Amino acid sequence: MPKRDDETTIEPTTGTPAGDGVELEAPGEPSAEDLRVEELMQHSIDVPELAEAVEAQEPADAAVTLESLRETEAVEVLAEMDVDAAAEALAYMQTPLAVSMLQDLIDDEPALAGKFLEEMAPDDATDLLQALPVRDRERLLASMASGEARRLRELMVYAPDTAGGMMTTQHFSVREAMSVAEATESIRRHEGAEILQHAFVTDAKGHLKGIISLRRLLVAKPSDRIADICERTVDAIAPDIDREEVAREFERYRYAALPVVDEHHRLLGVVTVDDVIDIIRAEGTEDAQRMVGAGREEAVYSSVGVKFRGRFPWLLVNLLTSSIGALVVLRYQGLIEELAVLAAMMPLIANQSGNAGQQSLAVTLRGIVLDQIRPRRALPHIMRETSLGLVNGIICGVLVGGAVAGIELALGRPWQIGAVVALSMAFTLMIGCLTGSTLPLLMKRMGADPATASTIFLTMVTDTMSFLVFLGLASVFSHLIGAG
Repeated sequence: MPKRDDETTIEPTTGTPAGDGVELEAPGEPSAEDLRVEELMQHSIDVPELAEAVEAQEPADAAVTLESLRETEAVEVLAEMDVDAAAEALAYMQTPLAVSMLQDLIDDEPALAGKFLEEMAPDDATDLLQALPVRDRERLLASMASGEARRLRELMVYAPDTAGGMMTTQHFSVREAMSVAEATESIRRHEGAEILQHAFVTDAKGHLKGIISLRRLLVAKPSDRIADICERTVDAIAPDIDREEVAREFERYRYAALPVVDEHHRLLGVVTVDDVIDIIRAEGTEDAQRMVGAGREEAVYSSVGVKFRGRFPWLLVNLLTSSIGALVVLRYQGLIEELAVLAAMMPLIANQSGNAGQQSLAVTLRGIVLDQIRPRRALPHIMRETSLGLVNGIICGVLVGGAVAGIELALGRPWQIGAVVALSMAFTLMIGCLTGSTLPLLMKRMGADPATASTIFLTMVTDTMSFLVFLGLASVFSHLIGAG
């Protein structure tokens, strides 16, 4: 199976001429095309002129340019661009913006929108189609060539978060019965493949039979049969494997690409390392949003409706869980009225406990994502985090409790409230770390996503326990701190 070549290194470019008329550009520096686009956008938009300039940009830069325009202007520029350049730029755009622009084109120029998708890599086109409402999706597919539409419908069978949903069908494949000369000619005629280092070997029915590097083809005799010189051991994955598991496989074995096969070992497509980079970025974003109860599909450019559906249910959950802490405070209302310092210390202790819990939660979630926390290592991990919470709690407790005791003595009041603060800080930080390290592991054990609203439930536990421990200790030692 193809793996990344760690022996190859690329020196950073310098932005200076390299001889023979070649000029090297440093990554990230604006090109002449970028500067031209920037100049044009400083004045009133001349759509044909701007479209011509955007065509000359790299696709990723063209996508940034389109994203910076108002939607109506971006659609006009896109419609004026060369179809190939426009399709590439759309593929690089933020999905919600690209989908919104496609919807505008579907209403006005459905045939043009269809051409854009026909020119895209199949996996990119499928991602956009699956993000469209069903009605717009069908209108768009109806405007496309029947063969392209059928191919995309086949890809849409697979869920977006699976290997099948992220694979591309643009790859080199040759028949095992071919000669090297026939295989080389077949590859030469094949355009648009995303994998350039290897070709997959299949039989007449499309079953995966091996893999061969293009270098091997170049050095082999033209008369050699592919079946005799190909590598027969090939790692492959099923189309229904979750994309997080796919990413772990790429990370663990350093693949550059993995073929996707069905239950009969027929080659369906290929997942490439650039798709995996997108997965890692998307999963990191989703986990961060799930932790605070935001919708997993929400993006900066998502509509208000999408944002509302993703957030409001968790706001209701947060409202209910926060009420538990409020009930604890009400239980000790009389004590708080007698000692105003308790009201001042409660949010401080709860905040420290919550912050300690967030630290443990973040480390634990990262360990789960990277598959570092195995079943036999879960308990030692929880014990380490809990011990750390206790140590940090003691140190913070001594600092804060000592300060409170000193202030109370200066005011002529009992200093023992400082000791209550110190004890509470030690216990609550320990509880915070215990909860932060345990909660995602429990959710994973129950089959739930460990990141889903973890922050909401963590806050519920740390706030409730902080109030309960602090006010409970204050109540127990009320005779020493001047209450009751």
